[in-house]
Amino acid sequence: MAATVYAVCNQKGGCAKTVTSVNFGIGLARMGKKVLLIDMDAQGSMTASLGYQQPDRLEITLATILSSIINDIPLPDGFGILHHEEGVDLLPANIELSGMEVTLVNTMSRETILREFLKEVIDSYDVIILDTMPSLGMLTINALAAADQVIIPCASQYLSIKGLEQLLRTIAKVRRQINPGLAIAGIVVTMADMRTNYVRDIVELLHNTYDGKLRIFDSIIPMSVRAAETSAEGKSIYLHDPSGKVAAAYQALTKEVAEAWA
Repeated sequence: MAATVYAVCNQKGGCAKTVTSVNFGIGLARMGKKVLLIDMDAQGSMTASLGYQQPDRLEITLATILSSIINDIPLPDGFGILHHEEGVDLLPANIELSGMEVTLVNTMSRETILREFLKEVIDSYDVIILDTMPSLGMLTINALAAADQVIIPCASQYLSIKGLEQLLRTIAKVRRQINPGLAIAGIVVTMADMRTNYVRDIVELLHNTYDGKLRIFDSIIPMSVRAAETSAEGKSIYLHDPSGKVAAAYQALTKEVAEAWA
């Protein structure tokens, strides 16, 4: 059975997108799923978060793979895929990916190059997670064109909610023109300090705006220094702070998404 492909997407930075991608993926692996994580950000944030602290030194990355697809160069099985100790596979990214935005503009079928690659690996996994860059450029369009579901991390800030409108328009356009099967799995509130009236008001505004139109996951990811530390540690929150509130929140979120998908 082919993998379900999730794009974790928000064009605004600072919404815990990479932390969510990593811990959602490793959470699924802990449930026995075979998971491939694909870093689609030239900053290599996911790659660094999984222990490859100098992604620019990696020889084979997503940029290599996409260039091979564009130039019709056959890829060996498992080419460029790294294995992480917590049971997930990773296709890393580094600064070379920044040039891919320009290359794709002049490429035939430019929106579906990633989808061509995924056809080669999709039967080897249960889930593929695409950690997109904080923009709505050609690489993010490729992710949406290749995905079955979109998970939208949304920081508990007013501007993050306002930014959702543009993202939702882009998703609707991709669904209309390129990928009619694309669905939104839901919005997950991140970096939330629910002790404050401000954050409670933001969450209420989110529900007032989108209830009945989009799913808003019950699991809210709390603000925590421990979550931020995981990126430097190269491991998930489940190893870094297994009994903490962030690990519990990501475990609950993973279960919520998995149950909806099942």
